[in-house]
Amino acid sequence: MSQESIAYSPAATQHNLNLVSYCRTSVAALSGCTAGILGLTGLMGFLFYFLAHGFLSLLLVNKAGSSWNKYFLQRSSITCNGIWGELTTYILFWTFIYGMVHVY
Repeated sequence: MSQESIAYSPAATQHNLNLVSYCRTSVAALSGCTAGILGLTGLMGFLFYFLAHGFLSLLLVNKAGSSWNKYFLQRSSITCNGIWGELTTYILFWTFIYGMVHVY
């Protein structure tokens, strides 16, 4: 069985990556707010971020299914893309909401 090659449109691939990035930014903000409201501090807050990121990755992989290669060049684009970039968004919302709820 020969595997036929897939032609990728750079614009469509970039659009798909932008959608994944938007999802990651939204989840980082929401999980940061949740961590702030829950009063998580220190390593527990960072662990919460990585759990939320992992959960979103599972949802995205499930949504893409076995045909992920139609939409992305690499599977790591779905699972690992933006893990460090969205951390700053998470920390911003985490510390802001924590300060508003528990300090003031």
